Amino acid sequence: MSRFSFTIDAVDGRARAGHIAMRRGSIRTPAFMPVGTAATVKAMKPRDVLAAGADIILGNTYHLMLRPGAERVARLGGLHRFMNWARPILTDSGGYQVMSLADLRKLTEEGVSFRSHLDGSRHLLTPERSMEIQRLLGSDIVMCFDECPRADRPPAEIQASMELSMRWARRSRAAFDAGGEHASVAALFGIQQGALNEGLRARSAQALRAIGFDGYAIGGLAVGEGQAAMFATLDFAPAQLPADAPRYLMGVGKPDDLVGAVERGVDMFDCVLPTRSGRTAQAFTWSGPLNLRNARFAEDIGALDERCGCPVCAEYSRAYLHHLHRSGEILGAMLLTEHNLAFYQELMGAVRGAIAKQQFAAFARGFRAEYHSAPA
Repeated sequence: MSRFSFTIDAVDGRARAGHIAMRRGSIRTPAFMPVGTAATVKAMKPRDVLAAGADIILGNTYHLMLRPGAERVARLGGLHRFMNWARPILTDSGGYQVMSLADLRKLTEEGVSFRSHLDGSRHLLTPERSMEIQRLLGSDIVMCFDECPRADRPPAEIQASMELSMRWARRSRAAFDAGGEHASVAALFGIQQGALNEGLRARSAQALRAIGFDGYAIGGLAVGEGQAAMFATLDFAPAQLPADAPRYLMGVGKPDDLVGAVERGVDMFDCVLPTRSGRTAQAFTWSGPLNLRNARFAEDIGALDERCGCPVCAEYSRAYLHHLHRSGEILGAMLLTEHNLAFYQELMGAVRGAIAKQQFAAFARGFRAEYHSAPA
């Protein structure tokens, strides 16, 4: 098997269904990647994440470099062995987390110096160090180091940030390629920036194409701009990227975000929402999100979602899940997280099936109509 290959099996409008082949397994696209920030998908065992239908998960460079440390993970056999996950792992570069530490960081051409949010220790994260950390972790899909400004920043600042990210992308490419054996088996994705500006995103895409990557991410969205502005940007951004490579929308999102982004040509997603919501009593269903803390569920003996095939929906009632969350029981978070991840994977499976049958437009209309029909 080649190091990395992407095959488009079906196209319906701008929506694509396909698969990525890598040494640790095939990734069906459109794909949703559960987030395992600190070498764990919160409240889930790895085997249950796999049983829910995930082909790939995401790990976080920033958090893992601070605790337990990339060098330690390498000594322990790499991230896959450390967390007992045998399938592909994508690691983000740490750029987004550094952006969120605005009060603790200093940005220069070299990289970002910052204080750890854990103990105040000083660190310097550069494109070269980000590639080294991801290599030590044993990542299958490595992300370029970039800066991710909010869309509401001044235009000149967004342009300067995009240009810096493109210079960092070239440095990331060189550092990745110098990675020896890891570079021969892993893949590197570039990240398009430019906020909501079509011209800046076109320039970013051109710069990334000139460097050359295995896949291309759309960064700088889902940072407060709202769904309408995000979709308006996705009306042009994916098409600016190579058609023969996977397109990854970072940090997105809600179920209707995913469907709308697939309509616009996106192939890969990640988001903490299904796991975080599982810990806060929110369940995603085909009829829309439900707040299981709501008193109306106290004596509801029905399944969480009659259409869902996950073990939670087969074995537990809404009343029981309501009780667990109102009582602060850990099992409540575990069960709703398991359901939410299964629902996201069922949604992706339905999306892929609809594209294969050339019925995606009808599927998307029907999904939206049902998803927004029920009260929380």
